[in-house]
Amino acid sequence: MKKVLIINGGQNFGHSGGKYNQTIAKNTLEVLNEFENVEIKISNINEGYDKNEEVQKFVWADFIIYHTPIWWFQLPNGFKKYIDEVFTAGHAKGIYMSDGRTSDNPQINYGTGGMLGGRKYMVTTSWNAPETAFTLPGEFFNETNVDNGPLFGFHRMNAFVSLEKMESFHFHDVEKNANIERDMKTYRDHLKSVFSKELKLQFAS
Repeated sequence: MKKVLIINGGQNFGHSGGKYNQTIAKNTLEVLNEFENVEIKISNINEGYDKNEEVQKFVWADFIIYHTPIWWFQLPNGFKKYIDEVFTAGHAKGIYMSDGRTSDNPQINYGTGGMLGGRKYMVTTSWNAPETAFTLPGEFFNETNVDNGPLFGFHRMNAFVSLEKMESFHFHDVEKNANIERDMKTYRDHLKSVFSKELKLQFAS
């Protein structure tokens, strides 16, 4: 039995009601339920959480799937608070032990003290920005993609606790040019492809 933790970071704030990420999480659940021998837990940050219970979920899971909108080019405040509280509560309790360095040679091995080795994560993000803002010369993000630009710190955060990255999926132009049916189909195909490979590898090992 392989275990998947879905974290829905969508929130009610300003003009955002978190509905888009609810739809993404719902589609994730439906796709994963098509696989045999998969157990799923869901954390919805909007509904509140107990930080110590969340630590136990991270330790329990083989795969973590994060769903988050992007606000002002960063994680929403509630999701960032969740990460801060849960990861800190996980010190020496299964998430990380230290920053990996020793006092004998503090110049090396930073970021090697994570405790979640052997587990993997995927992130989806939703943007008002169109994909072309990241790809076309002269456009806003200077031809830097989401993972190497706005999400660089997020990915290093997961590496710090020894999680291994799976291929991300990013939803673009969700306010002015949304096509939910098309985008969810593309996402579902992505998720099926990634997890078909991952679960085959996991069960073969």
